[in-house]
Amino acid sequence: MNRLSVAASAPLLVLTNYTAPMVTLPDTATALGAGPTGPVWILSAIALGLSSLLLVAGGLADDYGRKRTLVAGTAVLAVASVVAAAAPTVPVFVAARLAQGAASAAMLAASLGIVGHAFPSGAPRLRATAVYGAMMGLGTAVGPLLSGVLAVLTNWRAVYWVVAVSALALTVAAAVTLEESRAAERRRIDLPGVILLTLGVAALVAGVTEGRMGWTRPVVAFAFAASALLLVAFAVAERRRREPLLDLALFGRPRFLVATGGALVVGAAVIGLLSYLPSVLQAAHGMTPLTTALLFGTWSGMSFVSSLAASRIRLGASSRLSLGLLLSAVGFAGLLGVVTHFSLPLTLAGLVVSGVGSGLINSSLTHLAIESVPQHRVSMGSGANNTARYIGSSLGAAAMAALIGAQGVQTGTLLTLIACIVLLLGTAGAVQAHLLAVPAPLHRAPLPGPRV
Repeated sequence: MNRLSVAASAPLLVLTNYTAPMVTLPDTATALGAGPTGPVWILSAIALGLSSLLLVAGGLADDYGRKRTLVAGTAVLAVASVVAAAAPTVPVFVAARLAQGAASAAMLAASLGIVGHAFPSGAPRLRATAVYGAMMGLGTAVGPLLSGVLAVLTNWRAVYWVVAVSALALTVAAAVTLEESRAAERRRIDLPGVILLTLGVAALVAGVTEGRMGWTRPVVAFAFAASALLLVAFAVAERRRREPLLDLALFGRPRFLVATGGALVVGAAVIGLLSYLPSVLQAAHGMTPLTTALLFGTWSGMSFVSSLAASRIRLGASSRLSLGLLLSAVGFAGLLGVVTHFSLPLTLAGLVVSGVGSGLINSSLTHLAIESVPQHRVSMGSGANNTARYIGSSLGAAAMAALIGAQGVQTGTLLTLIACIVLLLGTAGAVQAHLLAVPAPLHRAPLPGPRV
């Protein structure tokens, strides 16, 4: 088993686990005796753990060892999955999913850093990042399908036992197969930055999650206010640090802005939408969890295939991102009537086209995440990119829930789809404008930085 196979197994397992409860949410909530707020936290807790710690995990991986961080993350995922499988109540399950999110943050940041270190530039890096991005698409296909099938054969808990065993196997494989890599010069831990960023992002995601039960509630206003104060304090603190957790000067680099901004939009307009839509179809058309898993498996399966093929397309990463955003928008246009007048051929066509777009997006964002930062900070680049992606997914799912709550399932879903299409088209246009202003070659040399 080579390094790429082991590293690319991390996003496959993370996304399988992340998407697992999307089609079994009603069964999980009923079995755990969830109240009105329970289902929201059952679905969203892992995003809180992920988004809060991704950037921190990336910095630790670069400074203290990417292999070490990946092995630690997979081991924690195994333990947390056992707790999730055996959870008797909603609070225990939510705590387990939070821990899974923290473990997944370490796995994603470290594994992409390993790929960036092993494949420093050129065509090999393009192929490696295409494979890595494809595993994200495959994970979104495997999670709902595996969860749905196991729920039919046994119950909703079975998938977490499978994740636990898989995480344990990956822990062993990573420990045996991978070589350690880290930045040549270890930085001191930016403790104020770690605390302020973790708490600030956690408050933001918690506020968005609680907002799905009512945006005027005091707890929501408090969470947003706390998040704003903490993140402003983080920005001020980072400007004064000699070795910051996140170098704010990176936001002056157009490619970094494209990578993080694109990830934020994709999280909101693609992941957020498609994580909530299966539950809508179950409620509107009486579909079973397995039926919706098979239906949306079309989207994620095409995402997997097109991401693998992306390295053969003679376009730069930014151009592929723009094309992927455009295809996703076109595909979502085919879903506009999915609640009112469900048409299987039109729905499948929309999911196929948007799935192809998603694969191009995944491969290009994966490539841009490590190309847009100095070579010795590739895990940090991965952490920043995925932080934006999962914050976006929380915002997107919350916005869809809010629209459906205010306008009803039919109108709310329609408005959400229109908003996502507009956002994707606008972002594709912005990326194209960036390409015209800052043209880049297909294979770009790594950004300067200390050797690793």
